[in-house]
Amino acid sequence: MKALFALLLCALFAGSAVAGPTCNVPQEKWMKEAELKARLEAQGYQIKTFKVSQGQCYEIYGFDKAGQKVEIYFDPQTGAVVASR
Repeated sequence: MKALFALLLCALFAGSAVAGPTCNVPQEKWMKEAELKARLEAQGYQIKTFKVSQGQCYEIYGFDKAGQKVEIYFDPQTGAVVASR
């Protein structure tokens, strides 16, 4: 019984740790994806995946100019970094 409780507790915390930030911006105010991609590539990012997160932020997976893996969330209106991992 204790093992089951521990497993459920781990699953609960693992789910919350994976959740990204939330961006509360009306979609009609969002920057175009191509504009943000071009800006990031000009800064040296290599974008492997560009998507809209569950929290309605732009999210990229790829590499920075130093070749380090990145996962970054951006405000869809301003392109400002909201969070990174």
